[in-house]
Amino acid sequence: MSESRYYSEFLRDANSKGKVEGKAEGKAEAVLRVLETRGVAVDERQRARIEGCGDPEQLDEWLVRAVLATTADEVFDRE
Repeated sequence: MSESRYYSEFLRDANSKGKVEGKAEGKAEAVLRVLETRGVAVDERQRARIEGCGDPEQLDEWLVRAVLATTADEVFDRE
């Protein structure tokens, strides 16, 4: 493998990872914003769990649940 090809693959992988991390960060913010807008209290442990989640699919599930949840625990209930 040539050196330039290695760098290209490295940069592509790093860029892809960055996109996933950015997507997860945006979704975490959305979950928290929905809960905040609805007046649902989120404690520090719950906030850390949401902000620390790097799985965009999991965050999508939490976002859907946040729309109807009356407590932050309900967002995580089905796990």
